[in-house]
Amino acid sequence: MTTLGRTAKLRLYPSEIQAIQLSDESQEYQRLANVVSEWVFNHGFPMNCLKINHALYQKLRQESPLNSQLIQSVFRTVVARYKTVLEQMRQHPFRYQDETKKWIQTPKDLTWLFKPIHFSRPQADLVRQSNYSFVNGLTKISLTTLGKRTKMSFTSKGFEQYFQNGWKMGTAKLIHARGKWYLHIGVTKEVADFESTKAPKVVGIDRGLRFLATIHDHLGKTLFFDGKKILRKRKKFQDTRRQLQSKGTKSAKKKLKQLAQRENRWMTDVNHRLAKTLVSIYGSRTLFVLEDLTNVTFNTDDLSKALRNSHRSWSFFQLESFLSYKAAAVQSKVLNVSPVFTSQRCPQCGLIKKANRHHEVHEYHCCRCQYRSNDDRLGAMNIRLLGEEWLRGVKRPQIKK
Repeated sequence: MTTLGRTAKLRLYPSEIQAIQLSDESQEYQRLANVVSEWVFNHGFPMNCLKINHALYQKLRQESPLNSQLIQSVFRTVVARYKTVLEQMRQHPFRYQDETKKWIQTPKDLTWLFKPIHFSRPQADLVRQSNYSFVNGLTKISLTTLGKRTKMSFTSKGFEQYFQNGWKMGTAKLIHARGKWYLHIGVTKEVADFESTKAPKVVGIDRGLRFLATIHDHLGKTLFFDGKKILRKRKKFQDTRRQLQSKGTKSAKKKLKQLAQRENRWMTDVNHRLAKTLVSIYGSRTLFVLEDLTNVTFNTDDLSKALRNSHRSWSFFQLESFLSYKAAAVQSKVLNVSPVFTSQRCPQCGLIKKANRHHEVHEYHCCRCQYRSNDDRLGAMNIRLLGEEWLRGVKRPQIKK
């Protein structure tokens, strides 16, 4: 069985008094998180909650109105944040050139941080039953505050499915955004595993700039998802951001924050719709094969100068994440493979030659067998072939010269 995880977003409707109670609780939680973060930074980054508990629990319990369970949650929140940052640092090693102009990579760890991680946003992580529970026939939610527990209404539209069908609720994050209160609840469900022995469909996905995704499937069909419109919209966001930054006024800074939030919501929506479309087309028992794009940069020579910087913060990892959990829900799987030579190998004769790819006309032309194809399509074909190798038992399939 595979554990399927999601985040269910629940809108809360507190009274004025309840809103004050939630605000006080989340601000106190934020304050303690920063206290614990500073201690972790100053004591060699211990990632063991038990060690932090021994050092800080009694002190925090005496000086803070948060209850015992919430203080333990603070420890887990801080450790989880440092582990996330550590993983991000490992994915982006420090690169420099030595005396011979050779590029050297040095792995990063938490000692590269020059100050403690700061929790800038009030929040609180609530444990199911201990800090939050659904009462009154699942029509109200009961939450722990700095005083006694309090009951309030919540939006139920779209949330009913998580009360049934085998879903289990875990820790919830209390968040205040744009004047509204939300509870982001982690929910999990056990689903059947992807079975590689039952002749699954294999779909190669090449991600890029001109096409956000190029698909080559088990039937030999190719799908292109245009990326130029997205780049142009990113360019509009970039121009607006530059204009606001040049003003530097208080209202401009406020609009910059709103612009960033709007852009992030739009990017998330695009990735959600693309992932949903792929899963809808190919359904269950499908192996979606993607390149591992860690530390990979894209060639922008064929893009106009105005669009060359618009791709740099596009969340390809977010698309992969969305596709992974949507695929797992229908007994499918996402596989990462090495990107080495996927754009240079001829799928017909096997020749690997960089010069065969012509960026200026977006074509691959093999000088040996004269095979021709769109270069993005060729990348998706080679990625799909690596997926077929994985099904045959190759643990880390990779194209080699």
